[in-house]
Amino acid sequence: MDGTKLLFRKEGEGKRFLGLTGTDGNIGEGSVEVILKADGKEIYSSGVIRQGDAPKQIDVSLKDIRMLEMVVDPTADGASGDQVLLVSPVIGYQGKMPEMVDVQSVGEGPRQSETVIARLEQQIGKLPVWESRLSDRTPFDWLLTPEKSEAGIYRSPDGKSIVIANGMVARTFRIFPNLATTHLTNRMTGESMIRAVSGEGFLQIDGKKWSIGGLAGQPERAYLKEEWIDKMTTIPESFLVEDFEIRSVGETLPWARNRWALNKKSATGKELVFTLRGDKELKDVVVKLCFAVYDEIPVIRKRMEVENQSSVPLNIDAFKLEYLAFAEPESPGDGNPDLFRLPNIHIESDYACKGTFTERETDITEKWVMDPEYTSQRNYPMETRCILDVSPEMGPDQLLQAGETFCTFNVYEMPFDSDDRERKGLFTRRFYRAVAPWLTENPIFMHLTSSDPETVRRAVDQCAETGYEMIILSFGSGANAEDISEANIAKFKGLVEYARSKGIEMGCYSLLASRWISEEVDVINPKTSKRGGMRFGSSPCLCSDWGYEYFSKIRIFFEKTGMTCFEHDGSYPGDVCASTLHTHHKGLQDSQWNQFHKITELYHWMREKGIYLNVPDFYFLNGSTKTSIGYRETNWSLPRDRQLIHTRQLNYDCTWERIPSSLWSFVPLVEYHGGGAAATLEPLSEHLFEYKMLMVQNYGAGIQACYRGPRLYDTPETKAVVTDIIRWYKKYRNVLNSDIIHLRKPDAQDWDGIMHVNPQGKEKGFALFFNPTDEAITRKIDLPLYYTGLTETARIREQEGSSVEYRLGRDYSVQVEVTIPANGYTWYVIE
Repeated sequence: MDGTKLLFRKEGEGKRFLGLTGTDGNIGEGSVEVILKADGKEIYSSGVIRQGDAPKQIDVSLKDIRMLEMVVDPTADGASGDQVLLVSPVIGYQGKMPEMVDVQSVGEGPRQSETVIARLEQQIGKLPVWESRLSDRTPFDWLLTPEKSEAGIYRSPDGKSIVIANGMVARTFRIFPNLATTHLTNRMTGESMIRAVSGEGFLQIDGKKWSIGGLAGQPERAYLKEEWIDKMTTIPESFLVEDFEIRSVGETLPWARNRWALNKKSATGKELVFTLRGDKELKDVVVKLCFAVYDEIPVIRKRMEVENQSSVPLNIDAFKLEYLAFAEPESPGDGNPDLFRLPNIHIESDYACKGTFTERETDITEKWVMDPEYTSQRNYPMETRCILDVSPEMGPDQLLQAGETFCTFNVYEMPFDSDDRERKGLFTRRFYRAVAPWLTENPIFMHLTSSDPETVRRAVDQCAETGYEMIILSFGSGANAEDISEANIAKFKGLVEYARSKGIEMGCYSLLASRWISEEVDVINPKTSKRGGMRFGSSPCLCSDWGYEYFSKIRIFFEKTGMTCFEHDGSYPGDVCASTLHTHHKGLQDSQWNQFHKITELYHWMREKGIYLNVPDFYFLNGSTKTSIGYRETNWSLPRDRQLIHTRQLNYDCTWERIPSSLWSFVPLVEYHGGGAAATLEPLSEHLFEYKMLMVQNYGAGIQACYRGPRLYDTPETKAVVTDIIRWYKKYRNVLNSDIIHLRKPDAQDWDGIMHVNPQGKEKGFALFFNPTDEAITRKIDLPLYYTGLTETARIREQEGSSVEYRLGRDYSVQVEVTIPANGYTWYVIE
C-alpha cells in the first residue's frame, strides 16, 4: 500500500472517475497536455494546461487527413484528478462518417518485480528447448496419421518465450516484460498467421478497461521482426504475468459413455495456464489464461478465469477473450470490406445460440474488426478486417464477490492448410469428433406419435424385433415432462421399465422457446419494453422464477422416470431480456449470459448422466448430441417421389462441416404439415418402395431420421424390409458413421453418390450410388481414395460380392464401372 486512493462518483449503474488522492488524503491540482496527430504527424500541442487555466480553443485543418489521433498526457504532477472536457467538439468531413476508436493508453505500464522475473526464468529454464524452425512444414497429413502429432510445451532458445505446439500448429508467447502472443504458426503451411504482437484480451471491471498482458511500441504493424520485441514496453493499466503451470488436458464435459459411439476417447494434450495480476486498485485481482493444445488435431483452445482475491465485490462488465492482429490474406485498395477474404482459420466458441443448426449461423462471439493502428495497410480507408475479436455481444455484467471466480467461455482456433472445401470440411468434422466425442453416438430411434401405453408397448416390441434402439415420444404424443405428479411419473416410469426390459431406451419431447407464458415471465424486448418481436416471437425468460421452475421439473421428471433421451425444441435462441424484475438476472446486460448458462447447466448434467440430447440449435460443445440437418418442414408434405430426391440433397449438402451422426432428418410415416395421402408412407406396406429407399438413403449416409408415426411395420413383408436395412446398417455401422466424401450432388438428371472414408477402420471406404432415372445406367466413376489411407492398391467389392483389386493412380483414385438399376441404388465396400 502506498497510501493513494482512487475516487469515483456513482452515476446510475456506472461510475465516473474523480481523481487520485495522495498520502495526505487530498486531490492535487491536475495538469494535462493535449496533442493532435494527423496520419501520425503532430499538428497541434496545447502545452501544459493546469487547473484554473482558461479554456483552450482548438481549430485545425483536417483536409486530406485519414486518421486523427488525440493524445492526452496527464503530465508528472503526482496524485491528482487529471481530466479533459471537450466542449461542443465539431469535426468537419466529406464522404463516410468518421469513427471514434479507443486505441488504449500510451506510455510506460507496470513492471514485473525482480522476484517474479527470477521465478519465471527458473520455471522457463526447466522446459525443453524448441529446436525446430516454425517455417518448417508438417511432414505428414494429420487426417490420415493423426497419431504422429503430439502436443508439447517448450522454451525458446533465448529463454524469453514459451511455445505451445503440436505437429500442425504452434503459438509463441513472449514472457518478458509481459505476456503477449508473438506468433501463431500454421505449421502445415509454415506461415505465421499474425503480423503484430498481440495482447491476450481485455477486461472491463467497474467501468474501467484493462489489458490482459500485451506489449506496445511495434514500429510497423504489417509484419514483425524479432529484434523489435526486446524494445517493446508494457501497456498502462494492464495485468502482468507472474506465474505459469502445465497440466494435462482433461475432459471439457463429463460423459457417461453408455451407448454405442464411433469415438469413446477424450481428446488429449497439454494445457498451459498463465497467472496474471492486476495493477493499482486491481492488485488483488488475478487472471488465469488457460491454453490447451491437443495431440492429434491442429487446435488450440483458450479460456480466461478471473479470481477476486480482494475483500470487496467487483463487476465484470465486459471482456475480450482474444484480440489478435492477423495477417490479412488480401487488402484491396477500396471496396466493401465485408467481402474481403478473411484469414484461413476456423474460430469457434462454446458460447453460441441463435436458434438454428450450424456454427456459422449461431456464432455470437467471432468478430473481424479494423486495426486503426495499422496505418500502412494497402486499403486506403483502412477498413480491412484484420483483428480477431472474440467477445460476447453483450455483457456479461457479472458481479464477482470477494473470493469468487468468474470463467469465460472456451474459444477453439484451428488453421486450415488449403481452400479445398472437402478438406476444410474434414478438418472441421474431425474437430467435432475429437473435442465433442458424444456427437459420435448415433442411436437408431423412432418418433412415436402417441403416449397411449398400449401403443407404446407395441412400438417397443416392434423396435426390439427390428433392431431399433430408442423411442422418442414425439410432439403431439401427449407426453408432458413438466408434469411431475405422482400419476404421470408412475405412468412413464412403467413404460421406460418395459422398454428397458426389451433393450430399448426411451425419451420424450419438450417445447421451450416460442412459448408465450405471460407478461411477467416472457423475455422483454429492449426496443419496445414489451414481450414479442424476439427470435421466435416470444419465449419465456429462463432466468424468471418460471424458468427456474421449468428446469427443476425437467430434471425431476428424468431422474424419477429413468428416461435417457430428451428432445428439447427451440432450446434457448439467445433472446436478451430487458426486464429488471426477473429474479435471476439484473437487467439487459446480464440477461443473455445468465440464460445461456442456465440452459447449458441442464445439458451438462444430462451429458454426465448419459441422456441423449436432440436440440434444434448448435449446442454441440455444451453436450447436445444431435441437431436438425436443416430441412424445410413443409417439404415433407410434398409427394413421396420428390421427398426421395430432397432427402439425398439434404444428406449431400448438409454434411460438409458436420458429421452424419450429429444430424437428424425426417421421414413422415404419417401426415406432417399437410400433403395428405400423397405425402405420407402409411399404410407402410402400400408404399414399401419409398419407405425402403428413404431408409437406405438415410442409414447409408449415417444419418438418423425421425421416423414419425405409430409403428415401424404393418405386415410381415414390411417388417422383413425394416429388419434387413437395420441389420445392414449395423454390420457396416463404423464406416457408415465415418466422414463423407461428396462424389456427385443429386440433380435427378444422372447418378449421384457419396463415399464414407475411415483410414483407421476395417472397411476403409463405403460408396453408395443412386440412379434417379427410369432406366438402368452404367457409368465409369472415379473414386478418390486418398482419405481412405490406401496408397497403392485397394480391394473393392460390390455389395457382398467378391473383391477386385485396383491399383491407385497418382492422384490416389481408381475408376470403377458401376451399374445402377432404374430408380435404384447399389453400394461398394473398399478395403
